[in-house]
Amino acid sequence: MALAPARTKYRKAQKGSLAGNAKRGNTLAFGEFGLQSLTRGPMTGRQIEAARVTISRHLKRKGKLWIRVFPHKPVTKKPAETRMGSGKGPVEYYVAQIKPGAVLFELAGVPATIAKEAFRLADAKLPFKCRFIGRDGGIV
Repeated sequence: MALAPARTKYRKAQKGSLAGNAKRGNTLAFGEFGLQSLTRGPMTGRQIEAARVTISRHLKRKGKLWIRVFPHKPVTKKPAETRMGSGKGPVEYYVAQIKPGAVLFELAGVPATIAKEAFRLADAKLPFKCRFIGRDGGIV
């Protein structure tokens, strides 16, 4: 089951803009290590879940993982071979809008080498470039 909000105020949302850098959620708040985005783009609930599974598999039930992003925004899609017009399509999935600098995941309780490898594997599942950051002095 992919991540999705339990309920929303409005069923459908407009596209909006993804300009600028992350103003909040761009520093480590919980763990010792983090995965920080370098580029922008939408991140679906399935991609978040795939990255989480990859990290937890590599850690083998050690350490603590925090997911710092949540897919709040609905994305609609019209059925294939449908004529233009006749309104907006139904909601297909939900995305988190990721801006450069946003911290996606945080880890604590594991050595830096294991955390770095876990985040490297998770980065391969995501649609944008990310980097490994540490609490003690930024980029490790």
